[in-house]
Amino acid sequence: MSKPARTSRRSGIRGGEAASGWLFTAPMIILLGMFLVIPVLMALWVSFSDWGGRGSPFGGNVKFVGFDNYSTLLSGGSLAEQDFGTALRNNAWYVVLVVPIQTALSLLLAVLVNRQILRGRGFFRTSFYFPSVTSSVAITVLWLFLFSSTGAVNKLLSFIGITGPNWFNDPSGILHNFLQLFGVTQGPAALTDGSFLGVSWWDWLAGPSVAMTAFILMAVFTTSGTFMLLFIAALQNLSGEVTEAAMMDGANGWQRFWKVTLPQLRPTLFTVLTLGLIGSWQVFDQIYTGTKGAPGKTTLTPAFLSYQSAFNNQEWGQGAAIAFILFVIIVFFTLFQRWVLRERSVSNRRMRPYLSVANGATANVVAASALTGAGSGSPGTDPPGSGSDPDSHAPDTTGGTR
Repeated sequence: MSKPARTSRRSGIRGGEAASGWLFTAPMIILLGMFLVIPVLMALWVSFSDWGGRGSPFGGNVKFVGFDNYSTLLSGGSLAEQDFGTALRNNAWYVVLVVPIQTALSLLLAVLVNRQILRGRGFFRTSFYFPSVTSSVAITVLWLFLFSSTGAVNKLLSFIGITGPNWFNDPSGILHNFLQLFGVTQGPAALTDGSFLGVSWWDWLAGPSVAMTAFILMAVFTTSGTFMLLFIAALQNLSGEVTEAAMMDGANGWQRFWKVTLPQLRPTLFTVLTLGLIGSWQVFDQIYTGTKGAPGKTTLTPAFLSYQSAFNNQEWGQGAAIAFILFVIIVFFTLFQRWVLRERSVSNRRMRPYLSVANGATANVVAASALTGAGSGSPGTDPPGSGSDPDSHAPDTTGGTR
């Protein structure tokens, strides 16, 4: 068969494979386009319009208002700006506490459950993972009973002499409560006079409210099991040769975990942090089921505020604008943590001790080789038994000297 014929046949096969691939993926592409891409584009248009929720958002009575909905949320001193700033503050403290705690706890549980000497590992894995598969609404209702003023949590605290708060009705920030123990009840003028998004800097530093703290504990309780499974899968795929080499070098358990195991978990750690970050910024169902933003809007989140603005207040443009601002925040922090967890080249300062040791070892090898050569003969002369004359040390078969 000629070369052009073979080329034409290969092109035909590849073309058929491409057509088959598009044929099999076409249903999913159509579904994603209909139920994901098109709704997102429609919501983007709504965020730039004055649509009131009636009729089609593309109707003739709907006007393009530009960035008016965004400017109302981000500037102007209106109630909408203050609510959005309060929601961002609440959610920011939620993210700051939930993401590190759930990541550290899930990694700890994975390390403990992955140990070979632990008996009943399957039971512990199921127990830790069970809250993750339970309905969030059911967990929220359970949390409302546990953290009520007469609930089980306050009963346990009373056993050690602590009077528990009225968790879901206390709007005070935990950092402000901590400062009150030292007599600090009001912030400096630099913090109380300045503001951002309608919220003073002193209130930004109040910390999560007591009510939001209960939601933070619930988030850690319900999500750590899922991330534990991801870490377990990563730990079981690690090679034991590097750990054994570290043990041979005298590294203790903490050094092996910090210097050997954790760097190999970098891809899984990035996945866990990304999923935790996205889920924490999108918290909605717990707030909707539990407090609806109360008390004093200290559990209000951007996701719930977007729903409230659109469905309750009929401000669909502001609701869509909140959703897209939240999308930009999530993308920004995802890219930022990707940059933080990127692979870095080893600096010359850190490499210097290893280079000095390697150079010293090389010098020792060269010196040992030189000493070996000096002991076997001077340079330029043939050592005994290896001269150019093959008969110089041959046995004398004639009975005399040569």
